[in-house]
Amino acid sequence: MPNIKSAKKRVKVIKAKTLRNQIIKSQLKTYIKKFELLVAAGDAQQAQSAFPTVIKKLDQATAKGIMHKNTASRKKSQLAVKLGAMA
Repeated sequence: MPNIKSAKKRVKVIKAKTLRNQIIKSQLKTYIKKFELLVAAGDAQQAQSAFPTVIKKLDQATAKGIMHKNTASRKKSQLAVKLGAMA
């Protein structure tokens, strides 16, 4: 447990940032899971409309530093391949 005032503040700030990151990661996983369920169900039209939303969320997570840009790029590519395999 920190004794110095600035160290106490850092603990508090890090806790808040960690919570925010967890929320964003969880939302991202949910969007990806919904998209993959649409692909698995064979619902091409809804999957096509959900794809840009998933890409946007991946880009936002990358911009906020929650996900590495190469990881996001790889994930976008994998999702695009799944969408392309449906058509």
